[in-house]
Amino acid sequence: MGSFSRGYGYRFDIGGYFPRAIKTICLVCVGVFVLQELSELIFGAAGKDFWLTWFGLVPYAVIHGIRVWQPFTYLFLHAGILHILLNLLYLAMFGADLEHAWGARKFYTYFFLCGVGAGVINVVVKLLMDPHGLGSALIPTIGASGAIYGVLLANAVVLPDRRVWMFPLPVTVSMRIFVVVMGAIEFFGTIGSSGDNVSHICHLGGMLVGYIYLRRGSFLYSPRNFFSDWKRRRMRKKFEVYQRDHRDKPPSRPDNWLN
Repeated sequence: MGSFSRGYGYRFDIGGYFPRAIKTICLVCVGVFVLQELSELIFGAAGKDFWLTWFGLVPYAVIHGIRVWQPFTYLFLHAGILHILLNLLYLAMFGADLEHAWGARKFYTYFFLCGVGAGVINVVVKLLMDPHGLGSALIPTIGASGAIYGVLLANAVVLPDRRVWMFPLPVTVSMRIFVVVMGAIEFFGTIGSSGDNVSHICHLGGMLVGYIYLRRGSFLYSPRNFFSDWKRRRMRKKFEVYQRDHRDKPPSRPDNWLN
């Protein structure tokens, strides 16, 4: 899949896909991935397990206060070259326009809010399914996909009419339709037992947290409007009473003229 926005005189600039925040996130992910690969190359399975055990998202370890940093650090770990390439490709394709519109600081806030929020949701769901830590609550989750799905959701909200090419099919759809389809795939992947080793819960969690964050100003819109209208009516009545009470009273000093 891919996205495009082209016009007459467009000049391709790869730097536009890697503004400051996205470039920093990509560099950190690549650096951590290199350390993962070197650890596995030098120490074998023990080197690989070290990163997964201490910095991957293990729900049972997080909830018991052993490794509370994992909902943040799991975002920078990846399971292979294809995993990290796809994640960073999607981040660059769908995140660049958001960062250009929002700025680096707001993009950082949104990215990590979605990523950490997706991790927390993953921990809660896995522990509800496995409260004693005998199965899924001990399996580590890694990757920035939860945050990237939040970025996809933001595109649907901020740029709903942006066209997305459904590679390899020769068709394009709006960003809104694309995200709805992706969300449906993740939802049915969650309720089904696909056994594909993909954390669909994290993906849906990132989209949910992103939606709540972007729409936070519209929650309780009607009650807030009702309260504001009530305050304005109350102030208007007070003003009308004041005018009525002082309508027939003369000025306090009628001889005090100003020129």
